[in-house]
Amino acid sequence: MIMRFLKKIPAGMMIVPMFISSILNTFFPEMFQIGSFTTAIFTSAGSSAILGVQLVCMGAQLRVAELIQVVRRGGVLLLSKFAIGAFLGVMFGKIFGMVGFFGLTTLAIISAITNSNGSLYLALTTEYGDEVDQTAMSLLSLNDGPFFTLVVLGASGMANIPFISLVAVVVPILFGMLLGNLDKKLQEFLEPGVSMLLPFVGITLGASINLTNIFKGGVAGLILGLMTVFISGPFVVLCDKFFNKRPGYAGWAVSTTAGNAIAVPAAVATIDPAWAPYVGVSTTQVAASTVLTAILIPFITSWWAKKYGCPKYPLEGQVFESNQKKIVDS
Repeated sequence: MIMRFLKKIPAGMMIVPMFISSILNTFFPEMFQIGSFTTAIFTSAGSSAILGVQLVCMGAQLRVAELIQVVRRGGVLLLSKFAIGAFLGVMFGKIFGMVGFFGLTTLAIISAITNSNGSLYLALTTEYGDEVDQTAMSLLSLNDGPFFTLVVLGASGMANIPFISLVAVVVPILFGMLLGNLDKKLQEFLEPGVSMLLPFVGITLGASINLTNIFKGGVAGLILGLMTVFISGPFVVLCDKFFNKRPGYAGWAVSTTAGNAIAVPAAVATIDPAWAPYVGVSTTQVAASTVLTAILIPFITSWWAKKYGCPKYPLEGQVFESNQKKIVDS
């Protein structure tokens, strides 16, 4: 029954493999560590390669003139996600201090909400968005780590922007762009690769999810996940609609907690030991938010894209730049 329900969702090609691999990882985590091809495809060891290939394929669909749109759309999503996470974290920190409220720490709030799951965003915008939405991931990769959390906590002077990590994301996109702009046939050949790799992205995402983290994080972890989705989500969607003049599906797609965010509390405590007593509980709460948002956001994004339109499923009378581009190219 569950599988039939998941398959009805347009993003089911990603969600079904993610759901299955997350169950296997929860109950039989050791089976993914046996090495060779199994470890390569069912762990983070393979996710980077799969995403890299996907970035090349999507870069091949991007025109040079569209780079400005990438910076604009991605910048709005990045800054709005950061702004709402900073506001909530500082507000609760000023009122309740480091300990937070109802057991939910201030460190967990900032770590979870200012970070977003780039892999899930890419998978969802591949399903519902266009090439500009997808390549905006290169900017969003900036919030995948402790930097913005440290900025909010007032420790930005002790942190370095991982510039080389940003470059590493951009290079495959630029390489694909070069191929696609030089050879029209190569552009057309690589286009199916973007969606064809979605099930494999789902496999690697699910294999990093332990469903028991929802229970380890307790009620506070569930509250954090719901805050990330239902407080930060509408704000980012509003910014996406107002500044980018888009339907808002990309705003929902970015309203998650990154898997890497689980390591952020420990990274913050390394730089500022005052947060050390809160690392353990904050880590489990962020982990719970990571799992919960990974489950909820695909469903919400799917519903929103169908109700308010998107490039892949436009409503009657809706016109998107990517659809016009396809008409011109054809």
